[in-house]
Amino acid sequence: MSIQPQRSISRQPDAPVQNYLVGILVGGLFGLLSAYFYSRASEDDRIRTGGSGKRVSTGEVLGLLVAAVAMVRQITEMGRGPSKKS
Repeated sequence: MSIQPQRSISRQPDAPVQNYLVGILVGGLFGLLSAYFYSRASEDDRIRTGGSGKRVSTGEVLGLLVAAVAMVRQITEMGRGPSKKS
């Protein structure tokens, strides 16, 4: 009777692949939800004012860009371990 080494049968995807998949799903859902609410609010505004919708200003877009960069930085920091203070 020979003893054979055990082989791992479970094939888990690499952690980075899982992170990318979760990021794609969460980002896609967040983007879809944001587009839905933006479209809904825009349509409500058009109905209320009886005209064409308001244009998005450059300042509003830049504000969203800064907020998005801040959110990406926070997500990046979540991936780091706790920092050791010396």
